[in-house]
Amino acid sequence: MKIRKSFIVVAALMAAGTLCSLALPQEPEKATNLKVLPKNISHEELITVMRGFNAALGVKCNYCHEPRKDDPKKLDFASDANEHKGTAREMLKMTKRINKKFFKGSEVMAVTCYTCHHGNEEPKTKPDAAPAPAGAPAK
Repeated sequence: MKIRKSFIVVAALMAAGTLCSLALPQEPEKATNLKVLPKNISHEELITVMRGFNAALGVKCNYCHEPRKDDPKKLDFASDANEHKGTAREMLKMTKRINKKFFKGSEVMAVTCYTCHHGNEEPKTKPDAAPAPAGAPAK
């Protein structure tokens, strides 16, 4: 009987410990290999920046981030294997230089990824063809 009570107590403590660990917020993994973004950027700020890239270029995370070798269903955010990541870094440096030189760091007037990309992977080099005027024959 004493063994059974001990087992119940141990099981209850394990269950409570499991529930407590689930209830506590997990510390997000610290970002590594940051070369342009601030090394002390918070996880929330980093996610906001990444979501900005997603919207400005109309892409998903795997556009710049490689799959992990040990689990291809997950991304290796630190890897530099994807050339788009290097391009993104160069574009970030370019927009920082433009903003510093021409807009003196103003957040109201600033060049961003969206300035050129408008939700496209590649910026357009010319406007879309204008629609035909109403009543004009279609080509």
